[in-house]
Amino acid sequence: MALWGVRVLELAGLAPGPFCGMVLADFGAQVIRVDPPGSHGDISQLGRGKRSLVVNLKQPQGAAVLRRLCAQADVVLEPFRGGVMEKLQLGPEILQQENPRLIYARLSGFGQSGRFSGVAGHDINFLALSGVGVLSKIGRSGENPYAPLNLLADFGGGGLMCTLGIVMALFERTRSGRGQVIDASMVEGTAYLSSFLWKTQKVGLWEQPRGQNLLDGGAPFYTTYQTADGEFMAVGALEPQFYKLLIKGLGLNSAELPNQMSMADWPELKKEFAAAFAKKTKAEWCQIFEGTDACVTPVLTVEEVAHHDHHRERGSFITDGEQGVSPRPAPLLSRTPATPSFQRDPSVGEHTEEILKEFGFSQEEIDQLNSAKIIESHKQRANL
Repeated sequence: MALWGVRVLELAGLAPGPFCGMVLADFGAQVIRVDPPGSHGDISQLGRGKRSLVVNLKQPQGAAVLRRLCAQADVVLEPFRGGVMEKLQLGPEILQQENPRLIYARLSGFGQSGRFSGVAGHDINFLALSGVGVLSKIGRSGENPYAPLNLLADFGGGGLMCTLGIVMALFERTRSGRGQVIDASMVEGTAYLSSFLWKTQKVGLWEQPRGQNLLDGGAPFYTTYQTADGEFMAVGALEPQFYKLLIKGLGLNSAELPNQMSMADWPELKKEFAAAFAKKTKAEWCQIFEGTDACVTPVLTVEEVAHHDHHRERGSFITDGEQGVSPRPAPLLSRTPATPSFQRDPSVGEHTEEILKEFGFSQEEIDQLNSAKIIESHKQRANL
């Protein structure tokens, strides 16, 4: 796998960090999740392919354990607000002095500097602060902006951007031999994702109020419609040749319709399209548009998606050992594809002793750390 041999220490946190660590593990990295004592595990359920070590970083002995691990690691991933790691004497200045090759990834909402760096926030706050490119543009006409789940900032601008930063730093290290610090701000990562929106401000794509533009649901040929059975179809027939096929599939007469790009007529045209889609079920519309370039697709539910013919043909979804279904890691590499683990996620402290021994700790040292309650070990019992 592409990241085989890379050692990653992931300090336990909420969704963005665990996602970053899971992507690295899927593509071959050896990812160790460092859990605090008393933890109930990764509530994000993104522990695939990882092992768990419990160590109390708030105690000097615990911080010393992590420093010793970092001396042999390639990457440390921390999800805290600015200054937290420095208070624990685990900042990059200390860890990189002991291991100059260490890549120190800092994944936070607002970044490591600036007036918001020390305050709490969640995906919706990071979207809001990212500006014109994201939250302010999402929503229906006449309604408040709404957050598109917690995907954009947490996982797109956060976890995935941080993963990209780590991979770039690993590549650069092959030339310089040195690690570096990655300041991955979810606000800035999300703003960067929206570069297209920023770059097209002056070309007319976003002149209308929210929800009335070409690509935000305002156009009747770029939105969703409810079907006769209460399901939905997605329409993206932007180009004239695709729009023509949409009209044909809906059974409408193009001669009786206004020009596709007549924005003044969009509200009425949207009503006409909605009335047409409401006459047939989702399955019937799928049959009508299948194999055409009308850019009409079903809005698949979580229950449906893995069973869709296209996904089954490509193997786009996988089933783990506990029969849980999830997306196959992407992108698909031809020579070194991801090989996701099909084992259950690690329980907290399941691999503590195993990991410490791998990093050179003696049994006597491990016993002393256990006695001092610096580490915890919770091995899983085999089912007989």
